[in-house]
Amino acid sequence: MTPLDVRTRSAGIAAFYGAMTPADLASLGDWYADGARFVDPFNDMRGRAGIHAVLDHMFRTLDQPRFEILAVTADGDTAWLTWDFHFRRRGSPRPWHIHGASRLRFGPDGRVTEHIDYWDAAAQLYERLPLLGPLLRLLRRKLATPLPSPVAGTGHDERPG
Repeated sequence: MTPLDVRTRSAGIAAFYGAMTPADLASLGDWYADGARFVDPFNDMRGRAGIHAVLDHMFRTLDQPRFEILAVTADGDTAWLTWDFHFRRRGSPRPWHIHGASRLRFGPDGRVTEHIDYWDAAAQLYERLPLLGPLLRLLRRKLATPLPSPVAGTGHDERPG
């Protein structure tokens, strides 16, 4: 594939994810090679059937799941998508949002051979759960690097956000 082809295919798969519905899962073969690998913090799947299972599970267990694609970058046979994933847990009115990135590797036929999602499951998911959250937030504070002494007049004495 030429760099132009990778840019075109990565823009296409970004549009696919940005508008994906359960019915669109039937067209995964247009985007993923037969033996493609998909990895996220919960799954490590090989093959389109595994990828289909992950996405089908998402639609069956979450309300209103959708990806908002923020940026697409392509170089060589690799593309990066940065995204926000919006959803509601079943039975909850509260919206959730996860920020992450996906690294996609394309094969010679233009289909994805490897899709790896990167996002912080502890901070963006586990720490928000009622029973597990307080313990994980405490652990994060204990493991964090201590703040240095403030330098007079710089205003640099706090962690960002």
